[in-house]
Amino acid sequence: MTKNTKILNIIYGLTVIFFLLDSLIIFEIKSQNIKSFVYFGFLIQTPLILIWNFIFIEVKTKKIIGAIFPMIMIAFILVVGQTKIVFSTGAWQTQTILYQNKYLSFKTVEFQMQNVGALGYNQRTVEVFYLTPFFMITKNVLTDIDKKTEWVKVDKNINELGLKY
Repeated sequence: MTKNTKILNIIYGLTVIFFLLDSLIIFEIKSQNIKSFVYFGFLIQTPLILIWNFIFIEVKTKKIIGAIFPMIMIAFILVVGQTKIVFSTGAWQTQTILYQNKYLSFKTVEFQMQNVGALGYNQRTVEVFYLTPFFMITKNVLTDIDKKTEWVKVDKNINELGLKY
């Protein structure tokens, strides 16, 4: 296997990992640019990697192994549907920070909206744990969050706070 083939397969593998983490687990990509790159990269790279591995891998057993993973991902794309994947590329944007954790500054309860194009906006209120400015872990908010002592009510619009989440 050539060095270029290994590099391309590693980039493809990372793209698939980020796509699966974002779409199937509570881990989410906050940055719209990164999320679009990952989702569209997943859709475009899958058939290209399949073709690349068929053409540039010489050993027959490695060629088959290099084709199995992209073929599974093509089946996944066909089952889920390309349009559903494209419509889920919108990142959630924080509109209002409702509560701030007393002990952890990177843990908040937020009202967020997601642009779904001509279909309007999705809305949610979630507890957010920021891993970096680009990645976060979300959890549904409990109904009695205002009674918990570790939360301080902020209720400020994101623009009023001057924060860039």
